Amino acid sequence: MVDVGVQAPNDGVLAQDFVRFAVESGVLRFGEFKTKAGRMSPYFFNAGLFDDGAKLGRLAEFYAKALLASGIEFDMIFGPAYKGIPLAATVAVELARLGRNVPFAYNRKEAKDHGEGGTLVGAPLKGRVLIVDDVMSAGTAARESIALIKAAGATPHAVAIALDRQEKATENGVDVEHSAVQYVRNQLGMQVCAIAKLADLLLYLSKNGGAEMRVHHERVFAYRQKYGVTEG
Repeated sequence: MVDVGVQAPNDGVLAQDFVRFAVESGVLRFGEFKTKAGRMSPYFFNAGLFDDGAKLGRLAEFYAKALLASGIEFDMIFGPAYKGIPLAATVAVELARLGRNVPFAYNRKEAKDHGEGGTLVGAPLKGRVLIVDDVMSAGTAARESIALIKAAGATPHAVAIALDRQEKATENGVDVEHSAVQYVRNQLGMQVCAIAKLADLLLYLSKNGGAEMRVHHERVFAYRQKYGVTEG
């Protein structure tokens, strides 16, 4: 089934290209990794490893194409500290290159007590704001960004992420039946654009590579069976 709340970038080609790019860049890795929820995950996505100009520029291209294909309308971009800062800046640059020039802003973790002061940097927050981040595990960063945007008098309108893990969120240490993406969509009323989802990763693993990839597919599929959310 298709999760209609997450805007599909296209027919799946962009998602598959992105997964391949993330794997080949060493950003999407396989093994055993402990998540924030305390689960042992067979894969890990670390956007901080898009750590040179070429990779960051390519990442921004994927975000921009997914956003333009999604049809989501927004007036500006906001990047939550810290990973969201370079994402917001580079996505704004790539969108401008593609003919969609929008302002962007980001926040500091600590308020500045000199110069212009405050925690916000960049263009004034106003209109419909798109939050750009890497993944959503619990929706905590999104809620913090929403509070900042509302306090500035703007409207938190949508979220763009690189990968939707499509797994159950946790609340007070207990698994719930919805994912962080579903929470943001259904409870906070915001649109979500994901470049790729866990389903896209599984498809990639099923079609690429030999025995090693098949093992990764089996482990990721088993994880999805245990912690995956019901779509729709």
